[in-house]
Amino acid sequence: AFLDAFATQCGFCTPGMIMAAKVLLDRTPNPSREEVVEALSGNICRCTGYEPIIQAVLTAARASSQNAA
Repeated sequence: AFLDAFATQCGFCTPGMIMAAKVLLDRTPNPSREEVVEALSGNICRCTGYEPIIQAVLTAARASSQNAA
């Protein structure tokens, strides 16, 4: 989802963002946008403006819930 949403600009923040997203999705399989923003708030990105990253996490959550059904 990160690649599809172009959420991996320079790659510096990507590992932390992916780990934070994984923890969030493990705890909250269908998070709200606000929950995603809160979960990622400890990571700083200077390239994407965060929107592609937030969309990537929401897309991953939707895909995961569709695969579970």
